[in-house]
Amino acid sequence: MTERRAILSGSTFEEEIGYARAVVDGDRVHVSGTTGFDYPTMTISDDVVEQAEQCLRNIAEALAQAGCTFADVVRVRYLLPDREDFPPCWPALRRTFGAVRPAATMLECGLSDPRMKIEIEVDARRPAGPGAVSAVY
Repeated sequence: MTERRAILSGSTFEEEIGYARAVVDGDRVHVSGTTGFDYPTMTISDDVVEQAEQCLRNIAEALAQAGCTFADVVRVRYLLPDREDFPPCWPALRRTFGAVRPAATMLECGLSDPRMKIEIEVDARRPAGPGAVSAVY
C-alpha cells in the first residue's frame, strides 16, 4: 500500500477550510498553494517580495517534513492577483529554483484574502530509498 500522509503547518486556514499544507503520496509530494503568511503569528507583509520569500520558507518547511528539498521540486505554480507584481519576485524565485529548473506556470487570479499578493504551489518527488540524496541539476 502506498504511504499517504498529511503535513500541517499550523495555519488557521488549514483548520478552517479543511486541507493540509502538503500531502505525501508515495514518492510524490504535493504542497498546497502557500501564501506569505508567517503561520505561527498569522501575520503577513504588505510587500510582495517579502511575501514571496515567506512563501518559500513555508514551502521549505513542508518539503523538509516530507523528506525533500527544493532540489526535488518538479512543478511550481505562481498565483498572483496582479501580474505586475511577478517580476520583482524573480530574484528570490531564481535563487530557489534556478539550478533545479522545475516546470512552471504563472497565473493572474484573485486570492482568498486581499492582503495576499502571491501564492506558490509545488509538486516534488521524494528521493528513492533510505539515505538517498536529492540531486541538484
